Amino acid sequence: MASSAACIFCKIVKGDIPSFKLFESDKVFAFLDINPLSKGHALVIPKHHGAKLSDIPDDSLAALLPVVKKLVLATGAEDYNVLQNNGRIAHQEVDHVHFHMIPKPNEKEGMGISWPQQKTDMDGLKVLLAEIKSKM
Repeated sequence: MASSAACIFCKIVKGDIPSFKLFESDKVFAFLDINPLSKGHALVIPKHHGAKLSDIPDDSLAALLPVVKKLVLATGAEDYNVLQNNGRIAHQEVDHVHFHMIPKPNEKEGMGISWPQQKTDMDGLKVLLAEIKSKM
């Protein structure tokens, strides 16, 4: 995990690296993605440095989604994806929690995804349900 001193997003928050800032509060910073998948593609990040969602305090997490919603409304996106990845094999490239708000104006622009569903074992799901609930 990158330290906050070496983190590109922390440098953007501090103003050491310029950005196309859309929003800033005491807990959240939002800016346009410089490699957008579509017009209006933005990143919403907590100011608190943490690589994964589980590293971010709840009060900072609670402040993020209302900003994503503001961006959806401000861009006028009718169809859009909200994406947040954790870890390299889950396609995270920057070790600082960030949410992508990606407008999907048509089939060509925006995010394309596949959804490789698997057959379900209902008895296995019951066991998994009990296991997860016991840890919450």
